[in-house]
Amino acid sequence: MLFDLSLLILTGVVTPSLAKIYEDVADLPGLEYDFIIVGGAAGNVVANRLTENPRFSVLVLEAGVSNEGVIDSIVPFFVNNLLTGPNAYEWNYTTTPQIGLNNRSIPYPRARILGGCTAHNGMVYTRGSAEDYDRYAAVTGDPGWSWDSLLPYFFKNEKWTQPTDHHDTRGQFNPSVHSTDGINSVSLNGYHWPIFEHHVLQTTRELPEEFPFNLDFNSGQMLGIGWLQSTIGGGKRSTSATSYLAPKFAQRRNLHVLLHAQVSRLVHAQKTKQGAVTFATKEIILSAGSVGTPTILMHSGVGDRKALTALGIPSVLDLPSVGQNATEQPVIGAGWSVNSTQTADSISQNATRFNEAYEEWNRTHTGPFVDIPVTHIAWLRLDADSPIFENVTDPAAGPNTPHIEMSVGTGGFAATGNFISFGMVVLNPTSRGSITLQSNNPFDPPLIDLGLLKTDFDIFTAREAIKRAYRFVQAPVWRNYIIAPTTDLSNLSTDALDEFIRNGAAPAAHLVSTAAMSAKDASYGVVNPDLLVKGASGLSIIDASILPFVTSAHTQAAAYVVGEKGADLVKERWR
Repeated sequence: MLFDLSLLILTGVVTPSLAKIYEDVADLPGLEYDFIIVGGAAGNVVANRLTENPRFSVLVLEAGVSNEGVIDSIVPFFVNNLLTGPNAYEWNYTTTPQIGLNNRSIPYPRARILGGCTAHNGMVYTRGSAEDYDRYAAVTGDPGWSWDSLLPYFFKNEKWTQPTDHHDTRGQFNPSVHSTDGINSVSLNGYHWPIFEHHVLQTTRELPEEFPFNLDFNSGQMLGIGWLQSTIGGGKRSTSATSYLAPKFAQRRNLHVLLHAQVSRLVHAQKTKQGAVTFATKEIILSAGSVGTPTILMHSGVGDRKALTALGIPSVLDLPSVGQNATEQPVIGAGWSVNSTQTADSISQNATRFNEAYEEWNRTHTGPFVDIPVTHIAWLRLDADSPIFENVTDPAAGPNTPHIEMSVGTGGFAATGNFISFGMVVLNPTSRGSITLQSNNPFDPPLIDLGLLKTDFDIFTAREAIKRAYRFVQAPVWRNYIIAPTTDLSNLSTDALDEFIRNGAAPAAHLVSTAAMSAKDASYGVVNPDLLVKGASGLSIIDASILPFVTSAHTQAAAYVVGEKGADLVKERWR
């Protein structure tokens, strides 16, 4: 049956207003728009692209606050400040007890700020492998989701920007796979740690078979180790708000943004006594992210009929896949103390140097605060003869797709001393979780079960990732640089190493698939390849929740491309 959603219930809270960004429902110029977009990083992309047509009116509903002046979001070096504790720019969620993490409940960062997770993430720009996207095309039966078809959208999004120190970038990236004509800034690091960077690159020469150099892992061919690329421009974080809602776009007469507008549910009724109501005459677009989007759907009666009925929510459209298939990548850290003072620790542990660096950033947007303290990323595959493949089918999208990410950074493990650090990510987890409701109250947080490290493949890959980091620092170049590991894992038994992993692993905050895309005739999934909700009319989903599998990468670039592609799909429907 067709399901026509035309109304939204939201709450409005008075806050300081910005140019075309409104502070309260009462301040909106009207309550009827062609398109209403509910929040999120990709939502701002869609809003920008739809309002290129002056005939379309668009309202963006953002549950959070303005990104203006939020220094912890703006300064790249402060990357962890918004991710490591409760704050006003977060939903401040906590997961359910995670079986694979020894029943730990852990904070789960989800942004509540204009720009969505692009305003608080690690800024790492990684597209994934070409095979990731070709698999999307295969499972949906739509070649428009292939790597070759989506590459123009990567280019449409990306504005390749010179790093702030204007160093010679030859040999650090491949210009032919980047664009200078897009909207969202992407750049190489603008501050350098020469000794550390030399050692990383020398490792690719000394151990080339295991750690080959890759000129540009954003070419679609990821394997190897290459220079970090980040969504940073001019020494500042680039977000979907600072780019797609920049002043030259926000001043469009047909683009309206309302802050502090938390959408509780979608309704049919012409009138409601709860909150305020706005009308979409053409389409409602959910871009609330992999937690927010399924939560709104379920409170609207869209989801598993039995589960919703049990909570007293009338079922409007029975879609059991809503909130299911949640896929998150676990991350594990390891570090070594080093015989060098050229690390980020020399800044973070020294108040004088920290203040000097901040003053430099304020004056010229140069210095160590223009980057995150990571210089390179390695993308690695498990050995083809790994024993895990005797019982498990390789979950990677293809033979050129990595299983492990190993970010290589300087600093970060103690109050004193100097360190190097490795962040290892299981890129293709086979564990699955869910987003479900704990009640029929839309202001109660959802139940977030990430399902981390529940399968043999995931714990095996995490174990192998740590072993790769240990092999990396065994290259001869590190001999007089490394002092000792922060925790010696080299001689642990398998059980002891697994215990270390389960007690220390965390989510990478790359959640996808909770409103997954599937073929139009599939009996599972939430949206069709055109991103319209199955069985509904006038309702689409455009965010990372639609990805059928997680990319073998950070998901920011994929979310931007979903936004760009999704905007074109909407335009095509209403041309």
